[in-house]
Amino acid sequence: PRSLNAIPPPYLGRRPAFLCYGVIMVLDSDDENRTCLICGDRATGLHYGIISCEGCKGFFKRSICNKRVYRCSRDKNCVMSRKQRNRCQYCRLLKCLQMGMNRKAIREDGMPGGRNKSIGPVQISEEEIERIMSGQEFEGEANISWSNNGDSDHSSPGNGVSESNQPSPVSTPSSSRSVELNGFTALRDQYIGTPVSTHYQYLPHLFNYSAHSALMPPQTRSLDPQSHSLINQLVSAEDLEPLGTPMLIEDGYKVTQAELFALLCRLADELLFRQIAWIKKLPFFCELSIKDYTCLLSSTWQELILLSSLTVYSKQIFGDLADVTSKYSPSEDELHRFSEEGMEVMERLIYLYRKFNQLKVSNEEYACMKAINFLNQDIRGLTNTSQLEQLNKRYWYVCQDFTEYKYPHQPNRFPDLMMCLPEIRYIAGKMVNVPLEQLPLLFKAVLHSCKTSVSKE
Repeated sequence: PRSLNAIPPPYLGRRPAFLCYGVIMVLDSDDENRTCLICGDRATGLHYGIISCEGCKGFFKRSICNKRVYRCSRDKNCVMSRKQRNRCQYCRLLKCLQMGMNRKAIREDGMPGGRNKSIGPVQISEEEIERIMSGQEFEGEANISWSNNGDSDHSSPGNGVSESNQPSPVSTPSSSRSVELNGFTALRDQYIGTPVSTHYQYLPHLFNYSAHSALMPPQTRSLDPQSHSLINQLVSAEDLEPLGTPMLIEDGYKVTQAELFALLCRLADELLFRQIAWIKKLPFFCELSIKDYTCLLSSTWQELILLSSLTVYSKQIFGDLADVTSKYSPSEDELHRFSEEGMEVMERLIYLYRKFNQLKVSNEEYACMKAINFLNQDIRGLTNTSQLEQLNKRYWYVCQDFTEYKYPHQPNRFPDLMMCLPEIRYIAGKMVNVPLEQLPLLFKAVLHSCKTSVSKE
């Protein structure tokens, strides 16, 4: 299955032009080596006061316009690079501000183009940066702009991962519930005026909440009919039948490394084919191009497999497969060669398993999480990012609507679910770097630890 990663992103060969203090400049061959001050990617010009790439330009604009508040679960000094910039949104925004990106240069209507082309970089105090990062700077402002227009680098509400190795919240709007609710009207108005397929004319009833509803105790309510319909469509697209790969073994049989590796490959093949079949059954399948689906699948298949293994197929993976791995005895050499990356992946998988085991994710929540994770705008080579953003937001709010309806006394359940997605993305990315010959030992250690922890509970 790793051969899917060989699919190259399309060449984005347009020569960029940009405005620099009022002067139009075209990058020539000598300037194409100019790098973004935030992530080191190829810069396309002067954006909001500093030299940056399209990705960081769009990220900064959306973060400020949408008044988003992020968190870093580590020490707030995550490394920023082209490959890692989407892994911790807190540290990415922090660096944008520290390097001098000027939020006053963003147009208030969220449309393309800066508000003042002569505005250069700014140096703001640590106190003001902290106010922006914590959301305090936005508390006095009436509405949140949810514009899809303008600068987009393919990021979305559900794609945050902490580079420093803990999940950051998945681009959630402001952590203040009252501030978050103020944006619902703007988001609703945006979708009302957006020509989309009738499949997606979704206006969840939570848009009608008043700002003071956060102060009210949870009340029994019904699920919005359109939320119910969209969730049913997603669940119907899933193959929830038990995995067909044989995972039974005779007592006393000693499994070799090669045999266990072959079994893991067969499992990965079956899970991958199920993801391909799932894509064809998605309610929005006709809305995106085959090129975009290929790009999305080639970049997210490991995450989809990991998510399904931790949820709908967990009984087989942490039951039958764990029994097989228990009959595999690694050699001293294998134990000695086990890498640091393998150890990190093992620790994170155990943590994530315990989190999912605690949450007891329903099929409906799993289907929404999977769709949100799949509709990832941070992937290079996509052609219809605006539609992806609309779909991602739609299922984001469908999932929130469902969890608030189904679990009214678990107010943190939806954020907890969304926090799992960046961790899954991080682990999936790390697993690619684990040597193939170490995978049998990795699975044995993870499955044994998880099974043991459950039996003790």
